[in-house]
Amino acid sequence: MRAALELPPAVEAERVITAVLADLRSGDHRGVVVDSPPGAGKSTLVVRAAAELAGAGEPLIIIAQTNEQVDDLIDRLARKAPGLRIGRLSAGDYRPSERITAHETVRVAAKVADLGGPAVIIGTAAKWATVTEGSWPWAIVDEAYQMRSDALLRVAGRFERALFVGDPGQLDPFSTVDVARWTGLTWDPMQSAVAVLLRHNPDLPVHRLPVSWRLPASAAPVVARAFYPFTGFRAGTGPDDRVLTFTEAGPGDTVDAAVELAATSGWALYELPARHTLRTDSEAAAACAALALRVLQRGAVAYSSGESSPVDASRIAVGAAHRDQVAAIRARLGEAGAGVTVDTANRLQGREYDVTIVLHPLSGRRDATGFHLESGRLCVLTSRHRHACIVVARAGIAELLDAHPSTEVVHLNVPVKFPDGWEANQSMQSHFLGTRVSV
Repeated sequence: MRAALELPPAVEAERVITAVLADLRSGDHRGVVVDSPPGAGKSTLVVRAAAELAGAGEPLIIIAQTNEQVDDLIDRLARKAPGLRIGRLSAGDYRPSERITAHETVRVAAKVADLGGPAVIIGTAAKWATVTEGSWPWAIVDEAYQMRSDALLRVAGRFERALFVGDPGQLDPFSTVDVARWTGLTWDPMQSAVAVLLRHNPDLPVHRLPVSWRLPASAAPVVARAFYPFTGFRAGTGPDDRVLTFTEAGPGDTVDAAVELAATSGWALYELPARHTLRTDSEAAAACAALALRVLQRGAVAYSSGESSPVDASRIAVGAAHRDQVAAIRARLGEAGAGVTVDTANRLQGREYDVTIVLHPLSGRRDATGFHLESGRLCVLTSRHRHACIVVARAGIAELLDAHPSTEVVHLNVPVKFPDGWEANQSMQSHFLGTRVSV
């Protein structure tokens, strides 16, 4: 019955976006929050909202978390509104990328006064924290769940109303110093900007984007069940809208088996023999590299909504939990895999590829620490792909999870996060085991 009443994905998504923009235009709220699953069009919404506000004569600022996000938003906004004057607030040693210099309407400066009064000013949260003068009617905070609450406090005096857009299922803000002294306080700086905002302003409207345009039909329900159990979302494409094929034959080994299984089902678990290993497991690193290279060697072609394109190195990513694992994988890719992205979950957030290979954070471990169990880490790693995801792991993760049940300390006045890492890992592991290729 539900399927018969379900709206087309584009219609359902547009209804939510229309409601968000209506809340912005009404002026009834000082803030509007938009929760977005992976690939649901966060950046598209930010650009559209910025263009509409600026087009109505409302000067605004946009606060992003990284320079890469700032450059991406400027490029998108300049393409959508070619006549809009945009300011790029940056550090003194910033060198504009080609995406910025390609637009004559974009001006770069280290001070607001040197930008010439553009309609939109975009910069990182760290840069905006250094601005001590000026205020704007509107601000848009991109990736707001990855922004620490103390960072929001430092820029809150610069705007009157704000749109907060982010993904609540991905990695929380982190710190390299001990933060236990603030645990339980309503203004705990290690909470996300959105968490503190809503604790102090519970009546603010919260909208949820219902469709992922990135994740295929094989992945959206799996990721939604594991990491978004109370909100959920669906894929914007159907089971037959995306196809991954190969133009070259392979040798028929277990690497081939995993690659072909991922192409047909969307997922594959490349399972190495059970063993406790060093963090930089050389066999697992070699397996990640071999899988990425095999996708290239076999001439993968991605078909999406009637269009096809070769899966070159730039459309493949390998993700891991630690930088030393990243270095080990990159070394094994060699020159043949020079264009393949290899990075940690933190740096892969917000990025998108056709095929991803994931070194499971719990592979080969004797214990399950809070870092390796964090739900956001696995969520990022398993939600970057448009066609297929291959997980590399040693056998025994299910037993490891059973031996290390969730033992997170419960603090007063700290909202419980759902799902916790143990539950999310169990959910994903139950799915992985149904797509296993044992080595």
